[in-house]
Amino acid sequence: MCLAALRTDNRTMTYLLPQHPFSLSAWTRATFSLVLILGLSATLITGTAQAQTGTPPPLATVASVDLDRYVGRWYEIARFPNRFQKDCSGPATADYALQANGRVQVTNRCPLADGKTDEALGEARRIGGPGSPKLEVRFAPAWLSWLPMVWGNYWVIDLDPAYTLAAVSEPTREYLWVLARQPQVDAASWDALMVRLRAQGFDLSKLQKAGGGSPP
Repeated sequence: MCLAALRTDNRTMTYLLPQHPFSLSAWTRATFSLVLILGLSATLITGTAQAQTGTPPPLATVASVDLDRYVGRWYEIARFPNRFQKDCSGPATADYALQANGRVQVTNRCPLADGKTDEALGEARRIGGPGSPKLEVRFAPAWLSWLPMVWGNYWVIDLDPAYTLAAVSEPTREYLWVLARQPQVDAASWDALMVRLRAQGFDLSKLQKAGGGSPP
C-alpha cells in the first residue's frame, strides 16, 4: 500500500512506526522483528527458493509515475493477506505528500477493532531517474535510515491515466495492494484490473477485500 518497508534481497514492504525504540506499539514491535529476521535470513531463503522453483519472470511496472499527480490520499481496496495488517478491522488509508527534497512523506492509517486508529509515518524515495515507478519506503525511525533492510520496494505496477486506481507490489509478488482515490471501485474498472494483474502472474485467489470479505 499501502505502503510499507521491510527489506530483504528482494525487498518487500511493511509498516513500521517511527516511535522511540523503547516505546513501540505491539504492531511496531512485531513488524520490526519481522524486518530484522527477514533481513538476516534473506540470502538463504532466496537461494533455496530459486534452487527449488527457479527465478520467476520479472515483474513489470508502469512506464512512469508523476509524483505530483500521485500524491494525496489513497484508499486501500484489497490486498494479499499479510502479518503486519492482521489487526486492521477495516480499509487502511495512505496519504502521500511531496517534500521539498523530492521525497514523499507517507502516512498510513489502519482502523482497529477497538475503535482506535494505528498510524505509521514514513518516507519514500524514488529509485531511478525522473518518472521512475519504483520507489523505496521506510517506516523505521530516521536514525535507522542508513540500514538497507529498513527500506522496502514500492513498485507501481498498474495505474490508470486519471491516477484514480493503482496496484502496488514488489519483485517477488508476495505482497499486493489495490488502491483507489475513492473507497469503492466500479465493477468494470475492477474486472479490467484483475485481467491485467492475472497476466502479470499474480494468484488472485489470495486477494482479499480490505477489512475482510470478498473483493468488489
